Amino acid sequence: MTIHDLSKLLRRHLLAAAGALMVSAAMAQDPSACNHELCMHKGADRDARPLRCARKEGQLSPHTSFNTKDSGPITGAFERLAGVRVLLWRSSSEKNLQLAETEARAGRHACDVFETNGPEMEALHRENPLAEFHSPYFKDLPPAALPKHCHWVADRFNFLTIGHNTSLIEPDELPTRFQDLLHPRFAGKSGIEASDTDWSTAVVQHRGEAKGMAYFKKLAAARPQMLSGQTLLAEPVSSGEVPIAATIHNRNIERPIVKGAPATRKALNPTFGRPDAIGVVLRSAHPHAALLFADFMLPPQRQQFIKERNRGPPARLVDSHLNKFPFEMIAPLSRSTKPRSWTNCGPIFPSTARSSSATPTRESR
Repeated sequence: MTIHDLSKLLRRHLLAAAGALMVSAAMAQDPSACNHELCMHKGADRDARPLRCARKEGQLSPHTSFNTKDSGPITGAFERLAGVRVLLWRSSSEKNLQLAETEARAGRHACDVFETNGPEMEALHRENPLAEFHSPYFKDLPPAALPKHCHWVADRFNFLTIGHNTSLIEPDELPTRFQDLLHPRFAGKSGIEASDTDWSTAVVQHRGEAKGMAYFKKLAAARPQMLSGQTLLAEPVSSGEVPIAATIHNRNIERPIVKGAPATRKALNPTFGRPDAIGVVLRSAHPHAALLFADFMLPPQRQQFIKERNRGPPARLVDSHLNKFPFEMIAPLSRSTKPRSWTNCGPIFPSTARSSSATPTRESR
């Protein structure tokens, strides 16, 4: 080999090394490429790698709307498994979305994983902070739990059922369809959650916009009580103040039922469901811990915990009365993409409503 050949070979090696350094520097500045590779990895070390590397990362920052009473035990169990410190931020789904948008504009990525309502998760996907990811537990989930883009996955289902006071409504008087709520016997006796756009969206999707809005006008003429907050809606049903609630999440009416209150629920035909979901942040500072936490929420052990907290577990391997009925899943459109008439029924329904509120909390376990 001549000196000229050696010079050419050295030059090629130097250029290759320089290119590798440039790629490494780019990944260090923007971890999204590296995180994407991790999230889509399906190799033999897929299960072991996130756990091993999460322990080195040492921390996880999940943002959730799951109430603290239920999310606390979950993150505590994750800390014991993974050996990482969890900094949990809990607030409403809307405030989770607002915080994500604020941090994106500021170029900050304090959150590692989001766990909140389907519409907000879909909005996050469209704004591009979520990574496409794969989990070995996807195979145990129904198609309704996983969108085609795979940037989030449902870890719990919420179903909109009716809740009624068993001392005031006889079984043979109960509606079987939403149309039956227009019966004169329910005039002035029903309750509706004032801001439940999931329900209005589902009705319009199912019936069409013209028929859906016509239904709302007829329902408004029946003088329903407007209540703000799903938790608040279950209380007057149990006490008898509101004999029947038309738009109550099955998990909320389940709580007074378990406590022995004269209340129960019924799934109408059709029953509408909404996914609550988990997703990994594309630019997470702790990507292995984030992916491990997403995996952690999906196997039967955690889905059993979801069931015990009166929520519908998506996993097929968990038997639950909370999802044993025919249902239609509400397409998780982001709030901004819904037609105005789907979400703005203010001119139809009364503007006054009793309310309940939740304060954002950050917990270091």
